[in-house]
Amino acid sequence: MTLGEHLLELRKRLFIAAIAIVVGMVIGFLLSNIVIELMSAPIEEIAETKNASLNFDTVTSGFDLHMKVALTIGFVISAPVWLYQIWAFLVPGLKRNEVRYILGFILTAIPLFFAGCFAGWIVMPHIVELMARFTPQDASNLYQAGYYYDFILKLVLAVGIAFVLPVFLVLLNFVGVLSAKAIIKGWRVALLVIMLFCAIATPAADVISMFLLAVPMIILYFAAYVVAYFNDRRRAKRAAKLEEEYRS
Repeated sequence: MTLGEHLLELRKRLFIAAIAIVVGMVIGFLLSNIVIELMSAPIEEIAETKNASLNFDTVTSGFDLHMKVALTIGFVISAPVWLYQIWAFLVPGLKRNEVRYILGFILTAIPLFFAGCFAGWIVMPHIVELMARFTPQDASNLYQAGYYYDFILKLVLAVGIAFVLPVFLVLLNFVGVLSAKAIIKGWRVALLVIMLFCAIATPAADVISMFLLAVPMIILYFAAYVVAYFNDRRRAKRAAKLEEEYRS
């Protein structure tokens, strides 16, 4: 394929992914009231012991909230489609055995993305309640609604993406692009990138939120190294065996 044909193929894949996200947004908008009620549950828990409430400080903040929730839900439920489009765009440039690895990536990445989003959703109430404990006893927790919900949505998506990134590292190792030695060699840079990512993903400017998000990402990073290490060992043994057979 020429460069122009590749760009046309990319446009086609992006268009299909965008349509899937828009359809997901429609579904998400219908479910937004339920999701907003669930996201507000930690504030209700805090309000039982302290003065806590959510404040919508602009005229359009309520509508903006529904659109953000709809976009996030659309992005999550359309994940099988846009992940498949990534795979479909890469397949024509790969060999037969590499296509098998990409297929394995898709079958692994989709459930891991959903598992990451679910993990972020489970951790979210504990983060909110933990932060509320630092408020003085006689003070009130007046949460800005846009800031609060933005924190939750970004946290859920960030954890979902974090669960997929190590699979991508393993995929690059399996196709021979990235060695386990290269993965572990750049661990300092990886930790710095993870911390920067966590700082952006968690709007709450506190170390604890970043730490709670960074720990599983760091664990998954080193888990990817372990998988890549054993794959490199297997590949080296196979190469040594082939060389021995060739000499004999």
